Amino acid sequence: MPSNHGSGSGMGSDADVAALAALVADAEVAADAVRAAQIHEVRVLAAAGVLAEQQSAGASERVKAREMALRGIAAELAGVFVATDRTLQRRIDEARDLVDNYPLTMAAWEAGRIVRGHVRVIQDVGCVIPAGDRAEFERLAIDKCERDAPNRVRDALQMVAERVHPRSFTERHEEVAAGRCVSVKPGPDGMSDLIATLPTVIADGIVDRLTRQAREIINARPARDAAGVPDERADTRADANGGAPDAETTLDVGSSFIDDGRSIDQVRADVFSDLLLAGTPALDPTATGDGNGTLGAIRAHVQVAVSALTLMGNDEEPADLAGRSPIDAATARELAGNATSWDRLLTHPVTGTVLECDAYRPTAAMIRLLRARDRHCRFPGCRQPAIRCELDHAIAASDGGKTHVCNLADLCKRHHDVKHHTRWHVAQLAGGTLVWTSPTGRVYREDAPPPLVTFTIPDPPGSAEKPPDTPPPF
Repeated sequence: MPSNHGSGSGMGSDADVAALAALVADAEVAADAVRAAQIHEVRVLAAAGVLAEQQSAGASERVKAREMALRGIAAELAGVFVATDRTLQRRIDEARDLVDNYPLTMAAWEAGRIVRGHVRVIQDVGCVIPAGDRAEFERLAIDKCERDAPNRVRDALQMVAERVHPRSFTERHEEVAAGRCVSVKPGPDGMSDLIATLPTVIADGIVDRLTRQAREIINARPARDAAGVPDERADTRADANGGAPDAETTLDVGSSFIDDGRSIDQVRADVFSDLLLAGTPALDPTATGDGNGTLGAIRAHVQVAVSALTLMGNDEEPADLAGRSPIDAATARELAGNATSWDRLLTHPVTGTVLECDAYRPTAAMIRLLRARDRHCRFPGCRQPAIRCELDHAIAASDGGKTHVCNLADLCKRHHDVKHHTRWHVAQLAGGTLVWTSPTGRVYREDAPPPLVTFTIPDPPGSAEKPPDTPPPF
């Protein structure tokens, strides 16, 4: 792999770095000012909601009176915020809910411990928690938000919400799963949205299979584009076959794929339609004159982490569908029972960090362990699932870096390129911790994300001793 050091045009001069450092300092001042303004705005809007309630106090039809008072106030404020009165009324309700029902979140935001994005996620996820249990949810949620970016905390907060909720996830999932359905929402210009409301693990599997099939179709396109320029994919396929083009993906001149310029979204939509209407993709570049191709054999992949106790039926704790949201215990047990292979993860009893990955069937164990440990791209703030990332050597192989889990981490293509072609540097510490240094010298610590499903050893009855600092058996 290329070295982490170099002097390309993307690196920038020392003067460029100094200019960037000045911009970063200005950005910090601007961020503080924006946070203060956002908090002020929320409190103003919440006060507007209180005023509407006060104006309607004592009215014979209080509900209608409050609505009319709120509409009048929203219309007045709409001119200030240059928005519609409907939008202002919604924002007033959201601000009132935040100020009245999330006091710990407001305090953490005002103290600069979290940002507006964290507040939105806490409020969005916490709405399912009964008022009496919300303070505990806030405390745990704020702690997690302080250690990660807003776009990466939603999954963790959803797991916290499920554990704090007085009703089990399985019980609530069974209720809402009864409402699964398919509907059509007509749109303009002869288009419609086909909406399927399904259990998350089913929906995620559908999208994964469509994506895999779409990529097979795109990768099988002709080796030359319309202008006669060689396609880089042809070189890749030739290298993989000892210099010869792949027979399965070489297309005849009369192929329907010669002029195929569809995007991956368009291909996914077309394959989705073909599968539902005909049971198989109408255009399969891997098919031959003697039979069907391999496109229809592609199956969905989902990554689920579930505790041994849940698998054995000893509890109903939700499992973690990587990159998505919790799934109920019954679905997790069914997936584990039907899987042709699954892995046992050994985790640290205190930190929850994955220490070992034990596959029952021989696999690429190192890749599987890293996917289980990293769960997503390890660049600060990125949450691209690890199954769609590339393995990167912290110390480049060309510089003597070892191909070992202590020197490898999952990075998405975008941040893999950033690491190798800019002045961003990374060092890997024990336990999979990454320490990133930006071009201006700012340091970001990326701890290996603890699994949302953790495994602990209960203390013996009457024992107050601390559990030993060793991995549990499961």
